[in-house]
Amino acid sequence: MGKKHLPYLLWQRLSSKGPSAVMRIGVPKFTWADLYHSLVTISWLQFLGLVALFYIATNTLFAFAYLAGGDCIKNARPGFFPDAFFFSVQTMATIGYGGMFPRTPYANVVVTVEALLGLVGVAMVTGLAFARFSLPTARVLFSKVAVIAPYNRVSTLMFRTANARGNLIMESQIRVTLVRNEVSLEGEYMRRLYDLKLVRRETPIFALSWTVMHPIDNRSPLYGCTAESLIEDGVEIVVTLTGIDQTVAQTIHSHHVFTAQDILWNMKFVDIFHRTPDGKPWIDYTRFNDVTSP
Repeated sequence: MGKKHLPYLLWQRLSSKGPSAVMRIGVPKFTWADLYHSLVTISWLQFLGLVALFYIATNTLFAFAYLAGGDCIKNARPGFFPDAFFFSVQTMATIGYGGMFPRTPYANVVVTVEALLGLVGVAMVTGLAFARFSLPTARVLFSKVAVIAPYNRVSTLMFRTANARGNLIMESQIRVTLVRNEVSLEGEYMRRLYDLKLVRRETPIFALSWTVMHPIDNRSPLYGCTAESLIEDGVEIVVTLTGIDQTVAQTIHSHHVFTAQDILWNMKFVDIFHRTPDGKPWIDYTRFNDVTSP
C-alpha cells in the first residue's frame, strides 16, 4: 500500500484504538506539564501502585537519613534499618505512638522536613483521588449496528443510543459525521468528513432510548451509495454525544464508530418498548441490538 493510503490507516487505528495507538514522532511522549493529566487518566491500579511506590521510596529515603545521624532515635536500635523505616512511617503519617522519638537536633530537623512533606503529600494524593472520583463519565449505549430502511417512504440511516444510568442527561446533542476516502482532481488522496443532517439533533431530556435518523435524500452524502461502495470507500460513521449529567451537573460525552460492515441494509430495529398488563411501560435492553426485516 502506497504512502497516499497512510492517512486511512491512521484513521482506522484512531477509530478502533484511540489516539494512543498511533506512534508520534517529534513530540515527547511525556512532559512534566502533563503530570496531573497523566495521574488523573491512568487506571486506578496504576494510580494506587504509583502512590504505594512513592510512599515506600520516600520512607526508605528518610530511613537512611535517620541512620546517617547515628543513634538519633530514642528506643530504636542503632543502625537497624527496620526501626528507622517504621519511625519514618509514624512520622510521615503523624501517628506518634510514643515508643520512638527523636533525641538529637539532627533527628528533629529531619522529622520537621518529613512532617512537612507528609502533609503536602497527603493533601496532593487526596486531591488527586477526589479529582479521579469526580470526573464526569457517561454510560451511554450505542447499538452494535446501524440500519438503512424506509422511514416515511424515505430511505433512512438509523441507529440506537440509550442512557444506561437511571438519571437524566439534560440538553443532549448528537453529531453524526460520515468519513470516506476520496481523491481530488489533482490526484491527491484524502479522508473527507461530511456532517449528516438528522431528523432530530438534540433532545432536552435523554432518559431511555433515542433512535437517531438521517434521511438519505439527494442532498445526503450517502445518496446513491450501495453496501459495496461503502466498503470500497472505507466509509465510517462517527457519532459524538454530549449532554449535562443531571446528578453532578457536569458535561459528559461519549462517542462511537460504525464501519461500513456495521451498516445493515433493508433491516429495521425491533421494538423494545412494551407495557405490562396494568399499563406500566417498560423497556427491554436485551433486544437493544436486534434487527428484523421491514
